[in-house]
Amino acid sequence: MAQDPSETRTRSERFALLALPHLDAAFNLARWLVRSEEDACDVVQDSYLRAFRAFDGLRGDIIRPWLLAIVRNTSLSLLARRGERAKEVPYVEDEHDEPDRQADPELIAMRTQERGRLDAALRKLPVEFREVIVLRELQELSYREIAEVLAVPAGTVMSRLSRARSRLATILQQD
Repeated sequence: MAQDPSETRTRSERFALLALPHLDAAFNLARWLVRSEEDACDVVQDSYLRAFRAFDGLRGDIIRPWLLAIVRNTSLSLLARRGERAKEVPYVEDEHDEPDRQADPELIAMRTQERGRLDAALRKLPVEFREVIVLRELQELSYREIAEVLAVPAGTVMSRLSRARSRLATILQQD
């Protein structure tokens, strides 16, 4: 039974309208989990394809937690396939930011150094802690949204986030 082309276009347009604004968040999460920009691109592409295929099952228009859950699962599947032997490719945030032309060069250097330390410390965290930090602190998801993405109770999110922050602080103190 063939689908009406107007329904397909409407479905595609609706998906694009809801999902494309979260492309950066999806890439950022994938990059932090798989630790490679090239692999993150593949994960996001595969995730968006999976999301489009399952789009009819989505209830409502709140797509971000659902989409990030797909990105997370796709990332974890990739890590499992390669035995968590992720190729580490550093992500240089400054290459993607507009330079602050009015800031003091010394301040810029200090920020860059601190950002590098934080990035290195995050990469040392296990995936379960890294993902919760990224979702909360970088993606600014609520505990409820993180619970949806990870498919765990909100209490687990809070305890995991607390342990992740504690480990991150320990790593930063050691460096």
